[in-house]
Amino acid sequence: MQPTGCPYPHHQKGETMQFDCGETEEKRPRVIVWFSRGAASAIAGALTLQKYSPEQCMFVCCDTGAEHPDSDRFEADIVKRFNMPITHLISKKFKTVWEVWEKRKWLAGIEGAPCTSEMKIKPRLDFQEPGDIHIFGYTADKADQIRANRLRMNYPDLKIETPLIDAGLFKEHVLQIIANMGIKLPLTYVLGFPNNNCIPCSKATSPNYWALVRKHFPDEFYRMAKLCRKFGARLTRINDIRIFIDEIPADWPTTTPIMPSCDFLCGLAEMGLNDHHPEGGNDADT
Repeated sequence: MQPTGCPYPHHQKGETMQFDCGETEEKRPRVIVWFSRGAASAIAGALTLQKYSPEQCMFVCCDTGAEHPDSDRFEADIVKRFNMPITHLISKKFKTVWEVWEKRKWLAGIEGAPCTSEMKIKPRLDFQEPGDIHIFGYTADKADQIRANRLRMNYPDLKIETPLIDAGLFKEHVLQIIANMGIKLPLTYVLGFPNNNCIPCSKATSPNYWALVRKHFPDEFYRMAKLCRKFGARLTRINDIRIFIDEIPADWPTTTPIMPSCDFLCGLAEMGLNDHHPEGGNDADT
C-alpha cells in the first residue's frame, strides 16, 4: 500500500522549503527578549519561554560598560536557570556610556539621552530583522506603561510584546518571583535602586536617586557632577528649581528599596513558570 500524505524532505532547521505536495513551511520569526540584566526583563523572558519554543527565542543584551559588577553574576544565574545563552551587542563607536557623554558633550534632554541612542537603540536597529518579535520587560507600573506606549508609537512597524504588563505584574512582583526561584537579586536593588541600570543614569531627575548614588558610589557621583558642571547640565530639581547634582544637601534622603511582594496575579504567573521549568536549567545558588 502506498503511504498517504505529503512526505517531508530533509532540510535545515528554520529554512523555508517547497514540499512535493506544493506546501511551503514558513520560517518562524525570531523572538528577541531584550534582557537588561534586571529582574523585570528576566521574568519577561521566562514568560516568553512559556509562549514560544526555546528554539525561536533569543536573549539579547546591549552592553553599556557602566553596570554594577554583580550584573555578571545575575546574568550567569539567569543563563543557568533558563538554559538560555545571552547574545551581547556593543556599540560600533563607543565602549561605555561615559565615552558617549564626554564625546557628545551632553547628558540628557527632553528627547532622552545620547547614551540610550548610541549604546542601545543603534545596536538594536543593526541587529533586528523584519518579522522579529520584540519582548520588553516593562512592568504594569504606570511609568513603565507610559514608556511601553511611547515605544510603540515611535516604532509602529515593530512587533512588540510586553508580557509583564499583560500579566499585571508590577516591579515588586518580579522581584519576589526572582527571589522565589532561588536567585539572588542584583545588588543595586538591595541598595535601593529601582532598576539594575547604569551607574549612574544620566536620565534620572530625582534628588533622592542622586543622593543614593552619592552614598554608595561616590566616585561615579563626583565624576558625573564634574561633567554636569562642564556641560551646564542641571539634572535634578528641588522645590521645582533645577540644580546641579552636587548642590543636593548632604542630608537629603535617598530612595528606599522596593519590597518584593506577591499577590494573586503574581502567584498565577509563578505557577506557570514552575510548570515550564526549562530542561537543564537548575536553580541558581543563593
